[in-house]
Amino acid sequence: MDTVKNSLKHSIDTLNCGGRLLSVEKPLVMGILNVTPDSFFAGNSRTSMDGYVQEAGLMLEQGASIIDIGGQSTRPGSKRIGSDEEMDRVIPVVAAIHAAYPDTFISIDSYHHRVAAAAVHAGAVMVNDISAGELDPLMIQTVASLNVPYIMMHMKGDPGSMQELAVYTDLVREVMDYFTAKVVICRKAGIKDIIIDPGFGFAKNIEQNFQLLKQLDLFRIFGLPMLVGLSRKSTIYKTLGTDAQHALNGTTVLNTIALLHGARILRVHDVREAVEVIKLLSAYNATQ
Repeated sequence: MDTVKNSLKHSIDTLNCGGRLLSVEKPLVMGILNVTPDSFFAGNSRTSMDGYVQEAGLMLEQGASIIDIGGQSTRPGSKRIGSDEEMDRVIPVVAAIHAAYPDTFISIDSYHHRVAAAAVHAGAVMVNDISAGELDPLMIQTVASLNVPYIMMHMKGDPGSMQELAVYTDLVREVMDYFTAKVVICRKAGIKDIIIDPGFGFAKNIEQNFQLLKQLDLFRIFGLPMLVGLSRKSTIYKTLGTDAQHALNGTTVLNTIALLHGARILRVHDVREAVEVIKLLSAYNATQ
């Protein structure tokens, strides 16, 4: 634990997003904007361009620092779509939101390098890749050439097969070893700003997700901002015996735990509630 504490002195506190700096010294909220016909949570799904822009505006008004736009479902068992279809879905939305809110930090949620490049050219300033380059070998070099921050997540297989691969000898150590190797690869490629995402729900069962959450502090040793995506996931609603539509309270509880263990970016469907968690924890931590 002393090693972890010492590493914090060298942690990254700002991200260079296309020439603009985004501070992660204090926790931030990333709002999820799904441009998919089959999102597992329908609460923020929209079907028109005006709807997507309106949703982004609402999340920004509620306190989101980043809007994460994705055009491909990555829920367990989902089928992959090609980069052309994905671009048709997301690039017009990225461009429209960038035009409406030019100062917004837009993230593109994709594992296709062509989609990432097109989205950055359309106004995105960050790439969120659930596969950390595993599903597209050109992704890491592409992100390096784009000179934008890279969110890399731990996953085994792909969304269609990952739950069959939730087998580990030592879960936390294996995930940490994964990031150790990936950070080296990204640094060699020239990526300057890296965010790590432990990948809750991706090739991990309920028990493993809680184990990962309980030991999240250990990932501080990397000295990198950590993104956590727990919002309305099955670990919450299956444990509570409910469904995604009724998993907001559970999401708030687990987001609170994640922040206490070092998370710096909360990726959520419900921005207002996540912002309130951060504000309350900030007030709590400021009390002598």
